[in-house]
Amino acid sequence: MAESETVYDPFSYRIHEDPYPTYAWMREHAPLYRNDERDFWALSRYDDVLWALRNPSLFSSRNGISLEPDLWGPDAVKTSSFLAMDPPEHGKMRRLVGAVFKPAWVRQMEPRVRELARERLLPLLDKPEFDFAGEYAATLPNDVMCEVMGVPRVDRDQIRADNDLLNHCEDGTDVRSRETIDAGLRLAVYYVGLVQQRRRHPRDDLTSALIEARVDGQPLTDSQLVAFLFLLLSATNESTGKLIGLAWYHGWRMPHVRRAGLDGRAREWGEEALRYDSPSQMMARTLTRDTKIHGTLVPAGARMVLLPASANRDWRVFPDPDRFDLDRDTSKHIGFGHGPHFCLGAALAKLETTIALAEAGALIRDYDLDLDNARRIHSPHQRGFAYLPCSVRLR
Repeated sequence: MAESETVYDPFSYRIHEDPYPTYAWMREHAPLYRNDERDFWALSRYDDVLWALRNPSLFSSRNGISLEPDLWGPDAVKTSSFLAMDPPEHGKMRRLVGAVFKPAWVRQMEPRVRELARERLLPLLDKPEFDFAGEYAATLPNDVMCEVMGVPRVDRDQIRADNDLLNHCEDGTDVRSRETIDAGLRLAVYYVGLVQQRRRHPRDDLTSALIEARVDGQPLTDSQLVAFLFLLLSATNESTGKLIGLAWYHGWRMPHVRRAGLDGRAREWGEEALRYDSPSQMMARTLTRDTKIHGTLVPAGARMVLLPASANRDWRVFPDPDRFDLDRDTSKHIGFGHGPHFCLGAALAKLETTIALAEAGALIRDYDLDLDNARRIHSPHQRGFAYLPCSVRLR
């Protein structure tokens, strides 16, 4: 790729279609990349991204993790909860829900996740064609988290639809559309209502537990509770749904992957998909002090963009990184982040992805995708499909 063509803009639809050639150029020729128009620096190599993720005192989350003007700044905590905090405050808030996502809890969730997967999948198999992304992949993690938080079944599809809109961006602009803003307002109103309802009538769900929780002896405010709901319902489960769809897409592209995945290698299929084409593409940080990076003195206060999806294609760590390899050791991938901000729901996401693919493989012997009519999502942060028409042949 020629230097004149190498513009990395996370709001560009060109990047959303295929960011990997640009990432490859950045890793080799501009490991510290500068975008003057958007006013950020970007790190694309594995060691650099890992270094930043491990050092929150230098790469702070205090202004949030999103570059959009209405999401960046000291008020980011209102919608991003502890994602927009640094230690020790970050740890205090994270621990409120940490026990829910521990391995023992995830293991006991497995039967219910399988039930929810079958509930969504079985009715689709009678159709000549269905939307794998919207009707299956995205619904499973959404159903699971809505159930955990206490969202009634009747409201879950609308929650998911508004979350899709919440992450959307228009081509080349960091200003969110009226449609996106309206989706955010609907979600905020719904979450406020859920909190108020649970204050009056507590139930055995995580929303009620958070209402009873204390930080430094004080209960959470309604604003803090709504921020938790945005994080857990609008952020945590979105990436998992995109990952399931991306794994299905790459299986369609590569028959040997599809065959092995459908025939029992669902776990490896999902793990390598996460390394190969992570739904989590970028996150922002604030540099807290003047720091020399790759020979350039970057000033305190600079906006830094970290690219874990690029890092996961770095040949220095992953041999032949552009090859989808079910036998690859994926243990070093950073698709779930690293350090204090390592994805809280990583174990649950792995379980949901494996079950979604395994349940599909148990019933489907082959499938085809209509890529001419598929639609990718357009988000500065995430990668995946909004619509993925699929026809199947059953076992």
